[in-house]
Amino acid sequence: MCLGVLSCYSSWRTCSSSAPSCSSEAPAADVCVSSETIQHFDRLVRGGHLRKDVQQRHVIQQLAQLQHTMKTYSNSIYLNPPRLSSQDDSSKPQTGITSAENKSAEPTEKEAPVQPPPKGFCIYGDVGTGKTMLMDLFYSRVENSRKKRVHFNGFMLDIHKRIHRRKQSLPKRSLGKMFTYDPISPVAMEISNETCLLCFDEFQVTDIADAMILKQLFETLFKTGVVVVATSNRPPDDLYKNGLQRDTFLPFIDVLKEYCHSICLDAGIDYRKTDKAEAGKLYYLTGEPGAEAFLDALFEELALRQRSVTGPRVLSVLGRDVTLRKTCGSVADCTFEELCGRALGASDYLEMARLFDTVFIRHVPLLTLSLKDQARRFTTLIDNFYDNKVRVVLLAAVPLERLFIHSGGDDERDRQLLDDLGLSGEAAERLSLFTAEEEIFAFQRTVSRLMEMQTESYWVEGDRSHSKKHSNT
Repeated sequence: MCLGVLSCYSSWRTCSSSAPSCSSEAPAADVCVSSETIQHFDRLVRGGHLRKDVQQRHVIQQLAQLQHTMKTYSNSIYLNPPRLSSQDDSSKPQTGITSAENKSAEPTEKEAPVQPPPKGFCIYGDVGTGKTMLMDLFYSRVENSRKKRVHFNGFMLDIHKRIHRRKQSLPKRSLGKMFTYDPISPVAMEISNETCLLCFDEFQVTDIADAMILKQLFETLFKTGVVVVATSNRPPDDLYKNGLQRDTFLPFIDVLKEYCHSICLDAGIDYRKTDKAEAGKLYYLTGEPGAEAFLDALFEELALRQRSVTGPRVLSVLGRDVTLRKTCGSVADCTFEELCGRALGASDYLEMARLFDTVFIRHVPLLTLSLKDQARRFTTLIDNFYDNKVRVVLLAAVPLERLFIHSGGDDERDRQLLDDLGLSGEAAERLSLFTAEEEIFAFQRTVSRLMEMQTESYWVEGDRSHSKKHSNT
């Protein structure tokens, strides 16, 4: 068994369980299809690297069928559909047309009928139930070079970059000669020409700009034969729930459900919180005696292994400079204010994840609803660090399970925005922007992930010192 694959699942510990029923729209599995993948999953369970879970096995059976289909699949036929000339269509009645007229008639073309592309999957359920693990197992065994696996935040960041690049490439408009240009479909065609399988982790929609793009983007992707497999904490019908202008987003949900089976994975257990070996203490409380000194000592220990010197580092992100005050090679020693108290986003955190394998985050406060902006950035930070196996050491004001408190909202900016939108307090109660429903939902995932990020298996897997040397240049 490949140790690289095995290490991906080492945090899912053994302990038999029975999974409650969970409705889904997935087709019945044919256990004969891609049985090698199912057998591999069963070996991981028998070997104690995965926990026995009826729902997980059901999902891997569905994915195994798609894996078998993807082996020989190409979406080229949807990118360049075959054409039929109307003169070649023998089923078309020719009565009333003389041979002379028929010769002079201009031939017309229409698309020949093709089989619909295979349907993908939207795997949804609570945090820590194994959605990402199963998708990664599926992805690693798909024998198709035109595949891509990405966190949804990273995917949307790439979409916005492509849109910006296309707009920048337009010729300068002359005064009085205005024209409209819609870059979304061309961007979708770019992606369709690059890949036929897209796997998304953490499919979530919290940004109104993304919500407005998704329908047109994915409609083109699906129609050009791109197969999508996505994980989400929410079922498709709850995406962008209570979001601003959600009625304009609803057609996207219909498109998603047309091209993807919805399948629920929710055994009611967060496997990240089950007993597993810890990597030593990595989460400290501000009030603990000697906590700051221990973080200082750990940083010095890790810095000794770097071929670099300790000092500030300037990151260039989308034409902006982002300065981190204390770094050494692949290790960064930061404060919460430095990472989440200023206007940083997914692109900044992805660049940090590329450069650093270990990040210290000091002075994390109790996150109340009055700190919604900082809380959003913190969840985005941890999502990107987790997805890229960045190790974290935290110094926080309160224990991890109490880090986020659903209180202290209704700040002055919220009230001003309500006035600007012309909304009453009653209407605002239904909007996640003001109820912080999305923050609460996302922070459950953040806490779960931070639990796993303290394990020995995660810490070892995140060590890049043996595979890549970083320099302070």
